Amino acid sequence: MRGWGSMPRGAVRPKDSVMAHDPEPSFDPKAYLATGNHGRTVASYVADQIIFSQADPADAVFYIQLGNVKVVITSERGEQAIVAVHGRGEFFGVGCLHAQPLRLATASALTNSEVMRVDKAEMVRVLHAEPALAELFIAHLLERNAYSQADLADQLLN
Repeated sequence: MRGWGSMPRGAVRPKDSVMAHDPEPSFDPKAYLATGNHGRTVASYVADQIIFSQADPADAVFYIQLGNVKVVITSERGEQAIVAVHGRGEFFGVGCLHAQPLRLATASALTNSEVMRVDKAEMVRVLHAEPALAELFIAHLLERNAYSQADLADQLLN
């Protein structure tokens, strides 16, 4: 039997398994966060509509496609404090990824908004499977952490 190197001139070499596969399409985190399926749903909220309430099960991460969301903590005495305002392209409700069984705050639309809900299991899966999304998510967390530290320092010093 002849090897591939000794094929007659003009013969067509059959595609083997390595050559037959096109390169894997690259994962696009923005496209992933723009479409709902496989544990992801998109919902529209009007201003002041609650997305989740304090003490609800923490079972999903949220991503803002359009609009703004405020996060408010209510004390046992009924006092409220806005702890965050998030805008387009930001994640919120991420505490569920760190063994937080219940929501520590209430999130509601500040303006008319479109928000994607990503089930916790799906978020964990995609963060492990897709480095591009993990990078986007980590960058968001680091930016939020830096902002929170600066805000806390400002409040303590002023």
